[in-house]
Amino acid sequence: MSATTQQPVAAPVGTPANADKPNSLLTLLEVPAVGALFLWMIVPLAMTIVYSFMRYNLVNPDISGFAGFENYQYLGEDEAFWPSIINTIILVGSVLIITIVFGTLLAVLYNRDFFGKNVATLLVIAPFFVMPTVSALIWKNFILHPDYGLIALFLQKIGLHPIAWFTDYPLLSIIIIVAWEWLPFAFLILFTSLKSLDSEQKEAAAIDGANPIQMFFYIVIPHLQRAIGVVVMIETIFLLSIFAEIYTTTSGGPGHASENLAFLVYALGIQGFNVGTGSAGGILAVILANIVAYFLVKMLAKNLKGR
Repeated sequence: MSATTQQPVAAPVGTPANADKPNSLLTLLEVPAVGALFLWMIVPLAMTIVYSFMRYNLVNPDISGFAGFENYQYLGEDEAFWPSIINTIILVGSVLIITIVFGTLLAVLYNRDFFGKNVATLLVIAPFFVMPTVSALIWKNFILHPDYGLIALFLQKIGLHPIAWFTDYPLLSIIIIVAWEWLPFAFLILFTSLKSLDSEQKEAAAIDGANPIQMFFYIVIPHLQRAIGVVVMIETIFLLSIFAEIYTTTSGGPGHASENLAFLVYALGIQGFNVGTGSAGGILAVILANIVAYFLVKMLAKNLKGR
């Protein structure tokens, strides 16, 4: 008879009885920070909502009262409202396209070794650390100025007339400035993501006869889809509130040609001393930003699930 030996079975390791219980001390220590953050966020928003339903002007503070949806109606009938919405969409969409396209190309270029790569990388990411107001002043006075800007001097050298960028092409000028500021951000995200691309995939594709263009569209771009989604989500949220570049260069003009929704809120609330209408515009801007953020988060979550 053959004796069968029974292997010892390890006893299941039990979890402590209080493992799933919340740490009351830790929760108590978090309350002040969470409470301060909640007040810091909810109080300004609540005040903006209240003022958006009130008739309140800084020039005549005594003339105030409940206005209902009068401020929202006045905002919708304002001649600058719909142009500002259209300008906001054009500004955000154009900057996203420019930064993603050139950020991807720069990421592919910098993914290979060449002489002076570290210095070149520093030059690419440097604009991201320049304050928006300073960037706008640099472009306004040293690059795009119609008399002594670099582009004007170049056009004069080749016999062409200088261009008054902020008068003839105000929105395009803002797009160029903002894209220059945000291109380093897209480059850093995409370049970091490209570092995780398995080189064996490219080697296998090269063995199968794929050329660099085919590898770019069928290997590099699919690999960067998640990073591109992150860039789109983060940039869109911040681009909806672009203000300093417009204020420093065109002040929304000529007319309403370069005025976005954020600048319209400033123009109504501060320049026009109309707190009620400005608050209504701020609430609409918040609603628009949350709608865009909701769909972007869903898109990114779907993209992550696909991975």
